[in-house]
Amino acid sequence: MQVVRNNDDIKSEKNSVLTVGTFDGVHLGHAEIFRSVKTIAEKNDYSSLVVTFDPHPRTVVSKDYNLSLLNTFDEKINLLTEFGIDYLVVINFTKPFADQSSEEFIKNILVDKLSLKHFVIGHDHKFGKDRLGNEVKLREYGRKYDFSVSAVEPIYVDDMLISSTNIRNLLSDGKLRDANKLLGRYYDFTGKVVSGSTRGKLLGFPTANMSTEDDNKLIPLKGVYAVRCKLNEETIYGVMNIGNRPTFEKDGDLVIEVHLFEFNKDIYSEDLKIELVSRIRDEVKFNSKEELIYQIEKDKKKAIQILGTLINSG
Repeated sequence: MQVVRNNDDIKSEKNSVLTVGTFDGVHLGHAEIFRSVKTIAEKNDYSSLVVTFDPHPRTVVSKDYNLSLLNTFDEKINLLTEFGIDYLVVINFTKPFADQSSEEFIKNILVDKLSLKHFVIGHDHKFGKDRLGNEVKLREYGRKYDFSVSAVEPIYVDDMLISSTNIRNLLSDGKLRDANKLLGRYYDFTGKVVSGSTRGKLLGFPTANMSTEDDNKLIPLKGVYAVRCKLNEETIYGVMNIGNRPTFEKDGDLVIEVHLFEFNKDIYSEDLKIELVSRIRDEVKFNSKEELIYQIEKDKKKAIQILGTLINSG
């Protein structure tokens, strides 16, 4: 997949099948759209394109918008490479660009520069200034500018509609299992290992304290999680706590700590990718250090039990 990031370089000499969106999460619904783009392109000997935006449009058009993203942009690119798309076109989203009408965007970018011949959209696709463009409007433009349109039907898993919004809500509510089902993979984030209070080591459970790489990346509901981690090419399993350490601190900052099983290397300043396999419990304030140690032991045993199949297969 070739990534085109400079607006001035956006040009396709070959007719194209494309889709447009932010594609936050690159979930199972998005995957169906990408497969449709690829299939139609191959059938017609067209180029397959995914058009997306950086920065996220809502950071430009909504100053007060509290943005929580399922993917960083680099994560999105890595996930998109799996679908065999020919080109990822990244449009620099600015205020002047946002002020275009939906027709100007279609004509000036998709038709004139990207040689659009077929547009694949999701069931809830909106585009253009104030998101006034929809499927009906898009088909009108198709007749005017000589391209066809197909819409991918909504997809459900266990009666849950697959959408980025629903996945964000599930993660924020602590419903990790359902969120992972809609994503089609384990939710993950990458962070840098930083120095912490060393309290975990004093309790007998040394932890890697994490600093996330993007402030807009959604961190799930506070609690304890069974996790699979990637350190360079090495896979490590562990138990993670997201919370404010209420047993020791009142109204403390949010802290992400990972206890890695059978691991004692110095990994300060290393990047650690964390995949959230299962949520074990809520964060709890304990009455004593001894109560906390007892609970951590239980959490570790529970995590090992949950991760057993992954550990044995890896």
